[in-house]
Amino acid sequence: MSTTRTARPAGVSPQDLLAEIAVDPMGQVTASVYETARLVASAPWLSGHRRRIEFLIRGQNPDGTWGGPGPYVLVPTLSAVEALLTVVSAARHGERAVSGHSEVAGAVHRGLHALFARLDPQSRAVLPDTIGAEFLIPWLVGEINRHLDALEKHPVPGLDAWHGSGRLHTPDGWDSAPLDRLRHAAGQGHTLPPKVWHSLEALGGIAVQAPQVRPVGGAVGCSPAATAAWLGAGDGDGAGTERRRAIEYLHTVQARHDGPVPGVTPIGVFERAWVLSALAEAFPGTTPPRELGHSLHAAFGDLGVPAGAGLPPDSDDTAGALHALALIGRPRSPECLWAYESDTHFRCFTAERTPSTSTNAHILMAFGDHEAGAADGARYRRAIGKISRWLHGQQRPDGSWIDKWHASPYYATVCSVSALARHGDASSAVALRAAAEWVLGTQRHDGSWGLWSGTSEETAYAMQTLLRAPGRDDGAVRHAVLRGDAFLAAQDDVAHRDHDGPDDHGGPDTPGGHHGDGRPGEHDGHDHRGDARRYPPLWHDKDLYAPVAVIRAETLAARTLARTRILERQ
Repeated sequence: MSTTRTARPAGVSPQDLLAEIAVDPMGQVTASVYETARLVASAPWLSGHRRRIEFLIRGQNPDGTWGGPGPYVLVPTLSAVEALLTVVSAARHGERAVSGHSEVAGAVHRGLHALFARLDPQSRAVLPDTIGAEFLIPWLVGEINRHLDALEKHPVPGLDAWHGSGRLHTPDGWDSAPLDRLRHAAGQGHTLPPKVWHSLEALGGIAVQAPQVRPVGGAVGCSPAATAAWLGAGDGDGAGTERRRAIEYLHTVQARHDGPVPGVTPIGVFERAWVLSALAEAFPGTTPPRELGHSLHAAFGDLGVPAGAGLPPDSDDTAGALHALALIGRPRSPECLWAYESDTHFRCFTAERTPSTSTNAHILMAFGDHEAGAADGARYRRAIGKISRWLHGQQRPDGSWIDKWHASPYYATVCSVSALARHGDASSAVALRAAAEWVLGTQRHDGSWGLWSGTSEETAYAMQTLLRAPGRDDGAVRHAVLRGDAFLAAQDDVAHRDHDGPDDHGGPDTPGGHHGDGRPGEHDGHDHRGDARRYPPLWHDKDLYAPVAVIRAETLAARTLARTRILERQ
């Protein structure tokens, strides 16, 4: 990458970060409670089984839940409780579960208490729109109830309190009807939409070697859980090529965190597009490794690109890739995005339940990049106006935006502000001012921003919102950005001090990774120790996750923009 005279904070360099992602097609993703628990339940033969159980036990919250916070605890808690029930139910007289029967049973007991409290029929909790929740919630509730039924005939030490207990209820509006229809269609041999492959495990036994599903690079739907469900019981020694590749995929992903597994993986297309965009805007004139631009171009099909190989293409990742390619001087036509157009906005998938704010903001950026030199520029200008009006209508009364791909409003807000500031018309000025006022009014006492607590990721988004929203180059903005930069600097210092500490799940330090059976693992070049602490999961998958390289790029970009636009002017 060619360097410019742009100042940057001490620490990671853009060259280092780009070099990391250029050699890692999988992507840097934090370990997932949901996915790890699914492997505990369905793939005990896989290397790292004991460490996955320990990861679950150590990751339980004081109130008995997993994951979270708030309503985000439900899916990972259902997954963890069902998995640990599977572990303790397998124990026989004189045997012990791999990490201690009483410890596992205690975690199950606390988890069941938490689930019965949260799934009280009188509860009217609103659940977040995480991926596959309409299938996963009724499936896991049913599986746990079957475990509770089995306790009547086959008591398990440590779970005596649950003999003769009631059964879990599915939340209102989350019954099994959608899952039943999907299972019926799969059982009849009908085609399964590729979007569903990511949650294939919810099909139960129908998922095993489902003929409608084809792994890509060994992975089913970019999901360890879906891949394990497709494989079925046993490690498949002597099986066909597809099974061997799927087994190797699972060995590889578990090695990245020494047992626990990430959620959506591989996610290289998304990671490369978002990192390139963040760094190219903060470091104009950037020339990244050619492999990055080449891989993005190669990922395009008729409907654009997916987040990772094995997922269906979508307009969000497509627009992000188009913008990244334009920024690094290797543009391509956004023609494929027209397939996602609706009357009022653009869809993320050709068929979807809920629209995405950030997706439309990214498409606005991609169209704006292309419009000036397009032969059919009028068509693009009309679309730019339509998206801008739709984004105005999605802004909340407090000035923020929210989105289905991220728990925090700071992400949707920076996406919307960045697009409207660059390509919106004069009518966007009111929306941009309201967004800046909301950001200024929500800064925390320590200089950070965050929905639940101050985080580096959300602070970076808030700083960029203030720096990109026009018309607020005043003392209040400068003071807020400087406080945010000081917070990020302090977080960087903590990260450096913690670098030699234990990893997130208490396992041995394994910089190169291993499979637990002597075979070397595949490593991404990033030290994952402390990832979950430094990068709290905020992105929507089946549970929340953090795309670590993307967050590192955004924080570097925010601190660099603060220097070029504020600090160096003082």
